Amino acid sequence: MSSTHPPVVFIHGLWLHASSWARWQEHFVRAGYESVAPEWPGEPKTLDQARADPDSIAGRGIDDLVQHFGALVDAMEQRPVLIGHSLGGLVAERLLGQGRGAAAIAIDAAPIKGVLALPFAALRSIMPVLRKPANRHKAVSLTTEQFRSGFANAVPDEESAVLYEQWAVPAPGRPVFEAASANLRRRSPAKVDTNNAERGPLLLITGGKDHTVPTAMTRSTQKQYRRSTAVTDLIELPDRGHSLTIDSGWREVAHICLAWLARHGL
Repeated sequence: MSSTHPPVVFIHGLWLHASSWARWQEHFVRAGYESVAPEWPGEPKTLDQARADPDSIAGRGIDDLVQHFGALVDAMEQRPVLIGHSLGGLVAERLLGQGRGAAAIAIDAAPIKGVLALPFAALRSIMPVLRKPANRHKAVSLTTEQFRSGFANAVPDEESAVLYEQWAVPAPGRPVFEAASANLRRRSPAKVDTNNAERGPLLLITGGKDHTVPTAMTRSTQKQYRRSTAVTDLIELPDRGHSLTIDSGWREVAHICLAWLARHGL
């Protein structure tokens, strides 16, 4: 592998499985990057196993993910590029803020501590979890309608149904509660070191039609980095929703990521 191509670590978000990055990994290999897409702690190896055993990931929180992926990153010979979607984007931001990545790309990333914007669409997307306090300790599944509304609202109905069957898995409720209460807790696990001027470059990508993490939230995330002189770029894709890493337009997003890495010598 060329020294100009650092390894890539893909980090998936809630309600998806690690295998959802498979096409991205193949695409990045063709561009000269080696990559891994590790499972979350406790996450079964296959989609079928994840659907059959939701309790395997129940109760996992943001700190559990940061510790898990941090250990994997620290064991690598070269600091990797961290690419995360949704909650995986927040994890990538935390690791980058700790100086553990060469760069990070956070795609429709869950809001970090300090983000106050909460559009109604975002609240509606997380209500299936928040409406039952007991969900904090459980794994929660989305219905086809909830997936359509929160993930796949920017694609046709038929594609939404296919994506649900292909990729949707139960997810732990705990991170949703942690993110929702981030600004009420002094030591929130959603807190990122946004002042680190020595960190690598960060790209935030937002889908303009995203209901789960609307653009207003991503723009607010970018503002949290205003005291750092490190690169914090934002790219908006006006017609894309939260499913942008798995739907039929995923290559466009992957190309944007590769082009941005090239611009920064990575």
